Amino acid sequence: MKKYNLLAIISLVIFLIGCDGSKKTTENYFSFDNSKFKAEYHNEDILPLSLINSTQKKIDSVVYYVNDKNVGSKKGTDVLTFSLKKQKLGYQNLKALVYFEGQNQETTARVELVSSIQPKLLSYKIINTFPHDKKAYTQGLEFYRDTLIEGTGNGAGNGTGIRGISSLRKTDYKTGKIHKTIELPESVFGEGITVLNNEIFQLTWQNNEAYVYNADTFKKKKTAPYFKKIEGWGLTNDGKNLLMSDGTEKIWSINPENFKEVDYINVYTASSKIKAVNELEWINGKIYANIYQMDAIAIINPKNGAVEAVINLSDLKSKVTNHPDLDVLNGIAYNPKTKTIFVTGKNWDKLFEIKVSE
Repeated sequence: MKKYNLLAIISLVIFLIGCDGSKKTTENYFSFDNSKFKAEYHNEDILPLSLINSTQKKIDSVVYYVNDKNVGSKKGTDVLTFSLKKQKLGYQNLKALVYFEGQNQETTARVELVSSIQPKLLSYKIINTFPHDKKAYTQGLEFYRDTLIEGTGNGAGNGTGIRGISSLRKTDYKTGKIHKTIELPESVFGEGITVLNNEIFQLTWQNNEAYVYNADTFKKKKTAPYFKKIEGWGLTNDGKNLLMSDGTEKIWSINPENFKEVDYINVYTASSKIKAVNELEWINGKIYANIYQMDAIAIINPKNGAVEAVINLSDLKSKVTNHPDLDVLNGIAYNPKTKTIFVTGKNWDKLFEIKVSE
C-alpha cells in the first residue's frame, strides 16, 4: 500500500510540474502572409516573406528560414525579400521563428519553384540499326571501351509473359552477340548501370542496395547499401559522382566510394515537376533521361533540374518487331568515338544509332 501511495505522489508531482507555468502554447498566433505569394515562382523572382499577426502580439523579432537555412531576420511584420536565383527547382520549405512577449513560436509554409525554360523539341536521324536481344528487359545501357554494357531486369521476355532473370551483360553492339553475362538471384530486380573508374555500378529496384563489379573481369567487388530507403531506377555518372533516379522527380548525386548522398536536383519543366525519371546518360555536360511510359528523352540541366529539350522517339516502336512482351523505350548509351547516341527499349529486338539536331 505504501508503494502505491509513493508512486501516486510521484505521478501527481510530475503532472503538476508539467502543468505549471510553461510559457509555450499550442495556439497559433502567426502565419505567413500567403496573399503575397504567387502560384509558381522562377529563379528570376524575389520571394516576399512576412507574417500575419492576427492577435496583435508584440513581436520582438522574426527569423526566416528557407529549406532550413537562415536567410535573415526582421522586426515585427516587416517584409524580408529573398532572391530565388540560386535555389533548386522544387518546393521551397519556409519557416519563421517568432520571438514575442517572452515566448517563441514557429510557423511554416511552402512555395513551388519551376523552370523558366520552355524546352526545345529536337529532331533525330537514324544512322544505323543493330540487332538486340528481345528477351533483354533493358534497365541500363552504357558504352565502355567500344563495348556495350547492359543491365536487365526481371521482365517477361520469352513471348509467354513469364518473368526472366535480371542480368549484367557485355555485348558486341554491332552483332548483338553477348560476350559475358552475370545473372542476379530471382529475388533481385536489376536496374540502371554505369561505369566509373573501371568499376560497373548496378542498381537494384527494391533491395535497397547496389552492386559493384570490376569492369574488365565482371567480378563482383562489393555490395553498397543505399543512403536511405528508396527505389533504384536509372544510373549514370558525371565523371566524379554517380547520378541516380528513384522513380520520382529527383536525381541524386552519390559518392561512388561509400554510396552516400552528395546532393540532388528536382526535374521540372516550366509548368510542373517530371516524375518517373528512369534510365540516365551523361552526354556533354547534360543528363539525358528516359521518362517511364513516355517514348521520349528529356535533356536536363544537372545544376538545377530544368528540362531544356525533348527528343520525341515515339515512332521508333513501330520499327521493332511486335510481340507479347514488347514494352516501352528505355536505354540510352552515348558512344564518344562516333559521337552518336544508341537507344533501345524493354524487350526490343533492335538497337538504334541516332544523331540529334535542333
